[in-house]
Formats: sequence, C-alpha cells, structure tokens
Amino acid sequence: MQYARVFIDDISYQLAPRIISSEEIERRLEPVYKALHIPKGQLKAFTGIEQRRWWNEGFRYSDGAIAAAKKCLNKTNFDIKDIGAIIYTGVCREGYEPATACRVAAQLGANSHTVIHDISNACLGAMNGIIDIANRIELGQIKAGLVVSCESAHSIVESSIRYLLDNPTMSVFADTLATLTGGSGATAILITDGSFTARQGYHELKGHKLLTVTSRTSAADFEICHWGMQPVASGLFKEVMTTDAPLLLKKGMNLGNLTWQDFLVESDWQRSDVDKLICHQIGSVNRKHVLEQLKFNEKQDFITFPTLGNMGTISLPVTAAMATEQSFLKKNDKVAFLGIGSGLSCIMMGLEW
Repeated sequence: MQYARVFIDDISYQLAPRIISSEEIERRLEPVYKALHIPKGQLKAFTGIEQRRWWNEGFRYSDGAIAAAKKCLNKTNFDIKDIGAIIYTGVCREGYEPATACRVAAQLGANSHTVIHDISNACLGAMNGIIDIANRIELGQIKAGLVVSCESAHSIVESSIRYLLDNPTMSVFADTLATLTGGSGATAILITDGSFTARQGYHELKGHKLLTVTSRTSAADFEICHWGMQPVASGLFKEVMTTDAPLLLKKGMNLGNLTWQDFLVESDWQRSDVDKLICHQIGSVNRKHVLEQLKFNEKQDFITFPTLGNMGTISLPVTAAMATEQSFLKKNDKVAFLGIGSGLSCIMMGLEW
C-alpha cells in the first residue's frame, strides 16, 4: 500500500511507574530455579531484559491511553474536535463491550462525528490502527486521527509465576519464559493529512511521512503463542499465557524475511536505502537474528527492551518516540518500522522522518 498524504505528527507515551527487575522475578522463582538447577541471572541472560515496568494495582487501561493522548494533544496544540477517528489497539482491554476507545474519546471530549472503535491483533494492534487511520486519510474521509493503546503485564506475569511455582518443570519454564519479559505502558499516535501545519503552535512539529505499508501472514501458525482465560472449575477461570519461543523465532524469521522481500518491492527501496530500523521489542536473541538476516548493524537499530521489556502493541511506537527524543532518528532519514505478532502476522512500514 502506498500513501501520498499521511503523516505521523507525534508519538507520545506514558510509562508505568513500578520498576520490576529481572532479579526480583528470579527471587520469587527461587524454588523453581533450585528444582531445575537453573543458575541465577538466566532471565536476563536469555532475554537481555534487565527490568520492565508495571502499573499500580487497579489501574485502568483507558486511563493510560487517556494520559498519553492528552500529552500528545497538548504537545501539538491539536484540537480534539479535529480528530476524525480514535482507535484503541491494546491487547489489554477493559471488557467485551463497549469498546475501550469509547471512554478514551469521552474523557478527551471528542465530538459525535468521531469514529470510535477498538482493534485487536496481538502485538501488531497499534500498527493496524495506523493503517486504519492512514487509509481513512488517504481516502479523504478524515483529516486526522488518534491511535491509542495501553498494555499491562502485571496480572499475567503474576499468574505465570504462581503456575511455575506449582509446576516446576523445564517444559513449563520454557513455555513461560517469554511471558516474564512483559512490560507496561501507554501510547498515543497522532496521524494527519499534513494540512494542520499552519496552526498556531503546530508549525514547530515535524511530520514524519508514511510512504508504504506491507503485510503478510502465516495463519497456520496461530497456536504458537496463546494468551487467554482457561476454565478451572464451574464459573472459574485463570489467566494463562504460553509461548513456544524457539518455534516462534523460527517461524517469525521466515515470515519476516518473506515480508521484507515484499516490502522492498512495494516501497521501491533497496536495503541500502534504509537508514534506521525501529522494531517490535522482544529481546536480545530475536534482535540478533533480525539484524543478521536483514543485514543491518546494531548502530542502525534503536532498542528499549533492556529497560522496558516487551510492552506488546506499544513497544514499537514508544521505541520510535524515544529514538526521536534522543536524536537517533533524524530529519529525512528513511526509516523502516518492523512489526510481528502472534497469529502469525507481520507488518512493515516505510517512512521519511
């Protein structure tokens, strides 16, 4: 898909307040480590993740999305009345209905003509939200939209720790390892048609032009990673997440390579045209394989997973925002957003920063 008049004008974020180290998680898993003869420090060694963040007990997902959205609107001096769509894209949602986006829109003061709905697609949700709004802008349906998301790993990590303590086997540890990397936070992404740059106070922003989007799927691999509720008794359920990490890496790399080849054709870019990468944040092993397969070096890739872990849908946008704040992404850079999520699905975006 090609775009001629779509700009990512701002990415804001809200980090969860509680810092949880990998050492702290390992202390709680000490009986498991002893039973399986696992040396201390392996969680960090396996993943490259030193810490992650969690929200406080009782925190609402919509509150995180609202906080990030308010930061975004205040920073850009953008009028909420000009927002034509608000899409909530988190894996974590507040219920089956209404859409979590509804409370976000209400608290922001969106008008009654604003399109409001949720999108769910594992860790790719925010990228799907960008595509949804970009398509609406390209078609002339709206001039601007907000993608918002909030993720929380606290409850699923706690559930996984309890399950591991009750079932201290190597197979359970292997299936649970990826879950222990989960982090928390929120993001808001302002996407426009570029026509608002003359607004007072808005001219200081530098819109990042979305040029192309490529996607590919491998739906036959939908069972590799699962997060959901499992019945344990009549009317009782427990939260469960399992990941076959080695198989996910193998299948994900294959899908990613096929998508990358499509991306180069559709964007009309050569690999050498790409200045910087912003990837979904999983861990050190995955990063190493991606860079080697696509033939990029570490200096071209910005990472946040060592201190933020895997934050699901918000990992890629928060990483892009931090990369911009730290001047890693510079004006006119050709940037590739590379995302992959359970399903399996892969999305790649080409932007001029």
